Amino acid sequence: MKLVFYYDVVCPYAYLASTRIEALAARARVECAWTPILLGGVFRAIQSPDVPAAHMPPAKARLNLLDLARYASLYGVTLKLPAEHPRRTVDAMRLCHAVDGADRVRLSHALYRAYFAEGRDVADRRVLGAIARDCGLDENLVERVETPAIKDALRAATDEAIADGVFGVPGFVVVSGGARKLFWGQDRMHLVERALAA
Repeated sequence: MKLVFYYDVVCPYAYLASTRIEALAARARVECAWTPILLGGVFRAIQSPDVPAAHMPPAKARLNLLDLARYASLYGVTLKLPAEHPRRTVDAMRLCHAVDGADRVRLSHALYRAYFAEGRDVADRRVLGAIARDCGLDENLVERVETPAIKDALRAATDEAIADGVFGVPGFVVVSGGARKLFWGQDRMHLVERALAA
């Protein structure tokens, strides 16, 4: 059994999930595959607006922001939406594909902190290089975001997510034998854990 965690650092809900997914996987004693995707690519594939929140009724949009603040408080994490939200994250998500394993997890956490706690511009490659360096990675790793192999890796991961039925992040897929069960949303992680325990 395995757990696939689909995410894009642009999404505050995926950020909240990222702060809890490792503990969940540890409790369930399963491997968690952190799988960076491009949320905009998913939206385009399913013909959804690039910024769904911009199309919400005002009352729902206000409650969504309130929910984010409430969950962040519940989990004890800092969450501040930058004024420029949503920022472009294609280079950040490609950068995540330049590493794997523990390096990818560490880098992903750092990117989320930079975006939602520190207000740094993760669309700026100089910022990305500094984040990589602060994670103990090579600052020049950011140069790989333009290579065909890295571009293809992000595209393939996004296509895999779409094939799994993902329409937003965080997306979780519980893999057991040949079966793949999709769950969506940081507020449904208890259902993911239940499925892993079944």
